[in-house]
Amino acid sequence: MLEIFQYEFMQNALIAGMMIGIISPAIGVFIVLRRLSLIGDTLSHVTLAGVAAGLLFGIYPVISGMIFSIFAAIGIEQLRKLYKNYEELAIPIMLSAGIGLAVVLISKAKSFNVDLFSYLFGSVMTVTRQDLWTILIVGLFISLIVIVLFKNLFYLSFDEESARLSGIPYKLVNTIFIILVALTISVSMRIVGILLVSSLMTIPVAASLQIANNFKQAYIYSIIFSLLSVILGIILAFYFDIATGGTIVLTSIAILLVVLLFRKS
Repeated sequence: MLEIFQYEFMQNALIAGMMIGIISPAIGVFIVLRRLSLIGDTLSHVTLAGVAAGLLFGIYPVISGMIFSIFAAIGIEQLRKLYKNYEELAIPIMLSAGIGLAVVLISKAKSFNVDLFSYLFGSVMTVTRQDLWTILIVGLFISLIVIVLFKNLFYLSFDEESARLSGIPYKLVNTIFIILVALTISVSMRIVGILLVSSLMTIPVAASLQIANNFKQAYIYSIIFSLLSVILGIILAFYFDIATGGTIVLTSIAILLVVLLFRKS
């Protein structure tokens, strides 16, 4: 088992994976409680367009994906303001724009299919030191902002109207929050993959909600389940030579099933 630590790419993947395993549910728990789960899928598709643009123009794909995702996140907030009575329209509009742009950019450069594949589904073998440092720096930044805004995010998740009346700068907090979602998706794609990253933000939270008695427990359990999914998923993917992202997601599903069976017994 310890032989996997002899390889630098596995060291990179495990360290980066642990950071992702912490920040994904830390953001995801607020997404689930606010019933905004589809935002993850929307921003992941826009991130795909950013990655394609990066590969096409020779820009570090994680950074280009991050930039596209942040602008899309801000765009969603602006669309929600425009469609006050139909705020949910902002998500399919941005989702469609992201898919359309990604398809156009991918069609313009057919030579980077192999590189794009690793971003789509995740790959432990492609995680570099540059990826690792990017994930750690952005992950620490996300964690710090979540700690600072934790009470405001908690209040907005359970009763947004009361939070507004209490004087919380909800517009600013909402904008910061959706940017954090964008950053989380962008840095997680190297391990989990663009098409699967939203699963890591929601499935561990779904498992934690089955056994938690309060929000604090749900928050802690979701991080524990996420870390287990990532670490076991990476190890299994290495030994069985299978896709990392899919293995992590299936591991998280397995944990959810175990929790559900535990609840019934």
